[in-house]
Amino acid sequence: MIRLEQIQRDFQVGEQIVHALDHIDLQIEQGEYVSVMGPSGSGKSTLLNLLGLLDRPTAGRYQLNGKEVTEMDEAERARTRNELIGFVFQAFHLIPRLTARENIELPLILSAVEPDLRRQRVDAALAAMNLQDRAEHRPDQLSGGQRQRVAIARATITEPSVLLADEPTGNLDQKSGADVIKTLEKLNDKGITLIVVTHDQQLGKRSQRAIKMLDGRICADNQQTD
Repeated sequence: MIRLEQIQRDFQVGEQIVHALDHIDLQIEQGEYVSVMGPSGSGKSTLLNLLGLLDRPTAGRYQLNGKEVTEMDEAERARTRNELIGFVFQAFHLIPRLTARENIELPLILSAVEPDLRRQRVDAALAAMNLQDRAEHRPDQLSGGQRQRVAIARATITEPSVLLADEPTGNLDQKSGADVIKTLEKLNDKGITLIVVTHDQQLGKRSQRAIKMLDGRICADNQQTD
């Protein structure tokens, strides 16, 4: 599913070269539930951006579903990202002027899905997220937990193979955060590959596999049991 070989990502900071990712080797299989943890500056978000094709490595190889994506041009990367990858961010990133329904529907419009099919899929997504009574509300009329569930519905409406979540509970109270994590885990139960970046140790313990990063390197990679 995901294979990284000797991945490096360097940044120029003043006169220094910062090795945000330092010779990363990583393989993740379809359907895994992986948490990525580590202190600020350890490379977690850089790794997530690279996995999501939002950034390119300085060196190394990245294969996704058996395809070499490292050298894809921007159009190929955008198409691959749209077909295979969903994103959930701490800050939600919903469009303020659009309703919950319209936010969820947007990726389908961009993918030129027919209106009738769009309506069916959005209705199903709203029901799955228990948002039917909030469908016509704008983000500023929703609670934090509701906004994150809209963001999850939008991220998964195109039925991606991989869901990348960057601190998905960071802006939520404890109950809303627990509800969001259960929602993500239900998607993983259905076969979606779930990769969660988090500072929350309790959240990290819920995953099947825990990766810990330090100074741009993977310092631990462990299978976890209940």
